[in-house]
Amino acid sequence: MTFLSICGVKGVRAYGIKEGKFGLALISASGTAAGVFTDNLVKAAPIELMRKQIKKGRMEAVIANSGCANAYTGKRGYTDAVSMTAFAGSALGVEPDLIGVASTGVIGRHLDLPLIQRQCGQIAPRVSRSEEAETLAARAIMTTDTFPKHALVQKETFSVGGITKGSGMIAPNMGTMLAFIYTDAEIDAKLLSKNLKLATRRTFNRVVVDGDMSTNDIALCTATGESGKVNKAEFSQALEECCRSLAQQIAADGEGATKFIEVTVKGAQKEEEAAKVARTIIASPLVKTAVYGEDPNWGRVIAAAGRAGIEFDPYAVSLWISDGNTRHPLVRSGEIIADLKKAKEAMHTRKVIFILDLADGKKEATAWGCDLTGRYVEINGRYTT
Repeated sequence: MTFLSICGVKGVRAYGIKEGKFGLALISASGTAAGVFTDNLVKAAPIELMRKQIKKGRMEAVIANSGCANAYTGKRGYTDAVSMTAFAGSALGVEPDLIGVASTGVIGRHLDLPLIQRQCGQIAPRVSRSEEAETLAARAIMTTDTFPKHALVQKETFSVGGITKGSGMIAPNMGTMLAFIYTDAEIDAKLLSKNLKLATRRTFNRVVVDGDMSTNDIALCTATGESGKVNKAEFSQALEECCRSLAQQIAADGEGATKFIEVTVKGAQKEEEAAKVARTIIASPLVKTAVYGEDPNWGRVIAAAGRAGIEFDPYAVSLWISDGNTRHPLVRSGEIIADLKKAKEAMHTRKVIFILDLADGKKEATAWGCDLTGRYVEINGRYTT
C-alpha cells in the first residue's frame, strides 16, 4: 500500500532507508518552523539540540534515525547529534544549524555515526515528492510500529500533512513518538508555534498506550509558504485534524494491542479537566485489561475517573459504551441501568468507546489508547535482547 501526505504538501521532498533495526530518513523542506518536545527530565541529545535550534524559527530539512535513541549518552551524544545535522547539511547543501534532528530506539547506546553518514549519502540524492519516497521515509523511523503512519488534510487553498512513529512508551505530554508535520500555508514562526502547541495538547498529549514517557518525544512542523497566506482559524483546525489522525494511529498501534480505546468526557467545567479525567481512564491498567478480555466491568471506568483529581458528583454522572455504531447506556444520572450482555457485545469489535458525562459543565475532551495484553509484556521484556 502506498501513501501520500507530507509529499502531498508543496515544497516537501523525502526518502528513507531501513537496514535491520537501523533506519534513516531525510525530509527536505524550507520554511518557518516550530517544535514541541518531551517533558521528561532525562532528555535525549537530539532534544537538547533542537530546543536550541528551533528558536531560529526556521528549518531547511530533518534527519531522523531509528535503532538508537542517543539518550543518556552525555557530551558525546550531543556531539553526535550535531554530527547528524552536519551529515545532512553536507548531503543536501544547507546549513546544519537549520536542520532538525531526531532519534528513536534503545536508550544508553551511542550512535553508529559511520552507518548514519553512509545512509545519509545514499538517500540524499533520492529525496523526492512521491508516494514511494514518503513510504520509505515513514518506514525508516519505525521501531516496534507495525505500520507506517501518515495523515493529509487538504483544504481549498492549502494542505497539512504529517508522518509519525510511535507504538510503546506512550503517555500524555508526548510519547516515544517522532512526528514531522508540514504545510504549504504561509504562517509566521510565532503563530505556527502557538498552533502546534495547541494541536499537540489536544491530540498527541491525549494518547496513552502504557503510561511511560519517553526521552525522545518530538514533533516538528515546517510551513513552506508555497500556497500563500491562509485563514488563520482554518489553518489551526486543519493542523489539529492532521495531528489527531496521527495520534489515533499511534493509539491503534500500541505494542501488542488488539483493541483501540476512545474515551470522551463531557460535562466538565474546563476542557483540561475533562482531558485529565479522560487520560486517567485511558491510562488505567484495569480498564485496559478489561477491554482486552471483553469484560464489561464498567465500574473500573467510574473508579478511574474518581481518582483523576477533578471534583464532580459521582452520583450525577452518566456513562455509555459504544462500538462506534451503537451506544448502550450503563449509568444514567447515577442510576445503574447496564445491560451487561449488550455491553459485552459492544466490546467484541476492534474499537471500544466510553462516553462519560460528569454533569458539571459544558466542556469536553477525548483521549485515545489501547488495551493491555500479554504481547505487550513479551515485546518489552525482550526489547534490548
